[in-house]
Amino acid sequence: MDVGALQVVAIVVAALVTLAAVALFVRTVAGFVARFRLGQPEAGRTDEPGTRAVTLLREFLGHTRMARKPVVAVAHWFVMVSFGLLVLTLVTAYGQLFAPTFALPLIGHFAPYEWLTELFGWAAVLGILVLIVVRQVRHPRGEGRRSRFWGSSFWQAYFVEAVILGVGVCIVLLRGMEYALGRQTGESWATLTHFPLTAWVGGLFSGMSVGALETAIVLVALLKILISMAWMITIALVPTMGVAWHRFLAFFNIYLKRHPEGRTSLGELQPIAVDGTPVDFEDIEELDEDAALGAGKVEDFTWKGLLDFSTCTECGRCQEQCPAWNTDKPLSPKMVVLNLRNHHHAKAPWLLADSEHRQAAAEAFAALGDGPRPDQLHGIPTSAVAEAQRELVGATEGDPTVPSGGAVIDPDVIWSCTTCGACVEQCPVDIEHVDEIVDMRRYQTLIESAFPTELGGLFKNLENKGNPWGMNARLRMDWAKDLPFEIPMAGADVEDLGEVDYLFWVGCAGAFEDRAKKTTRAVAELLHTAGVSFAVLGDGETCTGDPARRAGNEFLFQMLAMQNVEVLKEVNATKIVVTCAHCFNTIKNEYPQVGGQFEVVHHTQLLNRLVREKRLTPVHRPADADTTGVASTAESVTYHDPCYLGRHNQVYAPPRELLGALPGVEMKEMPRHGEKSFCCGAGGARMWMEEKLGTRINLNRTEEAIATGADRIAIGCPFCRVMLSDGLTQKQSEGAREEIEVVDVAQMLLAAVRRGQEGEEAQATEPAPDPQPEPDPQPAG
Repeated sequence: MDVGALQVVAIVVAALVTLAAVALFVRTVAGFVARFRLGQPEAGRTDEPGTRAVTLLREFLGHTRMARKPVVAVAHWFVMVSFGLLVLTLVTAYGQLFAPTFALPLIGHFAPYEWLTELFGWAAVLGILVLIVVRQVRHPRGEGRRSRFWGSSFWQAYFVEAVILGVGVCIVLLRGMEYALGRQTGESWATLTHFPLTAWVGGLFSGMSVGALETAIVLVALLKILISMAWMITIALVPTMGVAWHRFLAFFNIYLKRHPEGRTSLGELQPIAVDGTPVDFEDIEELDEDAALGAGKVEDFTWKGLLDFSTCTECGRCQEQCPAWNTDKPLSPKMVVLNLRNHHHAKAPWLLADSEHRQAAAEAFAALGDGPRPDQLHGIPTSAVAEAQRELVGATEGDPTVPSGGAVIDPDVIWSCTTCGACVEQCPVDIEHVDEIVDMRRYQTLIESAFPTELGGLFKNLENKGNPWGMNARLRMDWAKDLPFEIPMAGADVEDLGEVDYLFWVGCAGAFEDRAKKTTRAVAELLHTAGVSFAVLGDGETCTGDPARRAGNEFLFQMLAMQNVEVLKEVNATKIVVTCAHCFNTIKNEYPQVGGQFEVVHHTQLLNRLVREKRLTPVHRPADADTTGVASTAESVTYHDPCYLGRHNQVYAPPRELLGALPGVEMKEMPRHGEKSFCCGAGGARMWMEEKLGTRINLNRTEEAIATGADRIAIGCPFCRVMLSDGLTQKQSEGAREEIEVVDVAQMLLAAVRRGQEGEEAQATEPAPDPQPEPDPQPAG
């Protein structure tokens, strides 16, 4: 076949395939829009468009979320940019079907454009090869459940990788053959200046005739078009192929994230909403009896939640960091998203049909029994009718992580979550896993009353006693007994908190839990020493509601929150210092949702500031044993980042700076620290639930802390202290070093500050030395 005949065939084939691909692609995009609109309304996702655009550009071009894996980030950046930048090479390929010497008008032989084309053509090839190697090295066949790719669809990944590699190779080959053809025909642009990276490829074709080169160019151009259109057709037919669709949907998901400035979607949970309007606890009686409180069906998620599900690229970074998954529990954040995505798309035809057809289809489906099933029932695919009968959360069949039947999500999956936020922090496309898991908990708690039995006691204690342990409120000041100074109480000793520097929010653990009381006393003594005036609420304080909210009991949270906000406003509280990371997050980020705006600092932040201002002076530990009566600062310490202080609120530096200010103390970081810190296991109300599945999260973290060889495990949250202390006790019973201790950062600072005070007192009370007697006068000689 001569070149002319070949061109005709190639043009016809390319035109037919392109028309089919574009039609299918447009249909699928329209289907996405219709499916996302099935979700509940959600306001505030399109405000501040300028700020959102800057955030999108920063995350896209800067690859800020991908950068946590540098090799993958660099390879992915080049592959990603080449996808957009090299689209003009596809236009060139279409032109080459008509004329093998075709070049884009104006820029076709513009040297800078050609340099970029060659650079990113090669970068796409090398980048995808790196990503292929990474996927194979981290393949589940070698790492099992520890592979972040466990559960991901490998045929889809291999298909996308093959497409990118194939297109990249075609671009490089075409450039080389263009150079060779130009040299054969004596074109002025056929120089090394225009083909700096592919001239050597062209050298491989130098022996071919002009006709053979033109034939080869048409064939490779057609191959490039067919590969590109095959990709478009495949992803159009498989809308659940997240590894491909994320390259489009990620832009929207990032732009529409909760915080326009780009802050991770952690910290505050979103209020429970019906039809997009937050539900006010005081107006609960006015709610429609059929109102969905939380997510009991896939269409109960917001449209942003449905967008989240389809945007997942199945990279598994969330799964890799999840404490539940790492301790062999059935929760994989990735698989939760994928299961919901697949269920959403499978059920969509049912949801998009009118109510009359849905009812008829449901009745017909029930009548089928175990008999053969037709393709459609009353115009709805039978598979969609079957999907509509599935519970969102309930008993599953087979592996609860990837159910083979039954409900979409197993209860053990949602109740294994500690809400630590590691999944959200690691997600490169800003999926909000925690909000979606809590929404499912809300429906189970408020509508189905289907929650772990231990939570029944928690809810009862919070409602009746205002604290998780059910202790009498009169005991809230027991921690202050025997302190050498008075602790003023708001409303009694201090009428208006404007008279003091801070309200000291003690918290339930700080008031009732014996180990946490030591932290409370240490902070009080340090503030007193530094001359910081403060007052407490005493029995006027109740639980902030954090465990209730994260267990799905939103109305109990609102009751407690509104009660606390009312009390805080009555005493004119403006600045609050807290020792509990959960109280810190709730008062700072969630109380504004119920009308409480306060300036909240964590005790490590305030104490660090006081040390920097020289209002507290830590002193080096003496060689002999510590005599301060509190935890010694020891010689080495490892710091555990509380999830609700670190990931949820980005407070990483102050506790470390404070520990670094302790003379003679060496910091030993755990491998998982900072934004990758491993949870203690207490968050998400898990502190009050039995850990029956897999291994214990706190033991996993304790083993990591012990392995550093540090003498002290420093913490900044009473929940972490309980979990790590219990873990340490168990490990010490198994032979771990006895001298290791779990202490709060404040206790270590107090030990160092007290030594300085003791030194000053000793110096002040030491008797002056007796003056030496004057020598007797010597006789004159």
